[in-house]
Amino acid sequence: MIAIVDYGAGNLGSVKKALDFIGAHSHITSSAQEIRCADGVIFPGVGSFGAAVDSLRASGLFDAVREAAGGQKPFLGICLGLQMLFDRSEESPQEHGLGVLEGEIGRIPSDLGLKVPHMGWNSISILKKDGIFRDIPDGSYVYFVHSYYLQARNPQQVAARTEYGVSIDAAVSDGLLFATQFHPEKSGEVGLHILRNFNELVRGGN
Repeated sequence: MIAIVDYGAGNLGSVKKALDFIGAHSHITSSAQEIRCADGVIFPGVGSFGAAVDSLRASGLFDAVREAAGGQKPFLGICLGLQMLFDRSEESPQEHGLGVLEGEIGRIPSDLGLKVPHMGWNSISILKKDGIFRDIPDGSYVYFVHSYYLQARNPQQVAARTEYGVSIDAAVSDGLLFATQFHPEKSGEVGLHILRNFNELVRGGN
């Protein structure tokens, strides 16, 4: 079973609908015990870094999510769920995220002649063609909605990149830990394939 973490700041309905469509067994939960017992975990996020971290702490799920992201089971962070895996963001420098990975979360520059937030379809360069990106063609288009972006400290953890005036680390992977800045659940057939790959990992297929 895949636990979709409900801490009051995630786009849960779209994720659940996409998982239902591909036949994945999932459950939206705000229970730390259910997260710890799940076969896999999806950690969505929308809104601001600081408010989401506050919601995660207030929900009592901070430690359970950090443990789940520690590599013992398949874990997928989505959008702000990627950013919160890191310690800090320029958006809310006083707040501390989960600190599972190292890197910088900065604002997309507003002086590049591009609209911020970055909202729409962009192609990704896939650097790791296994895990959730197995059989995903390089240059595939996926859907983004964000104003802040990741520059990972460890390039070996970067699974995909995109360009939007700056080079954006669009996805990371480290063992069974995966996260995407884009929204797989809103990325058409490519996104559904990514979720199918994740579900196969949860089921022990890879």
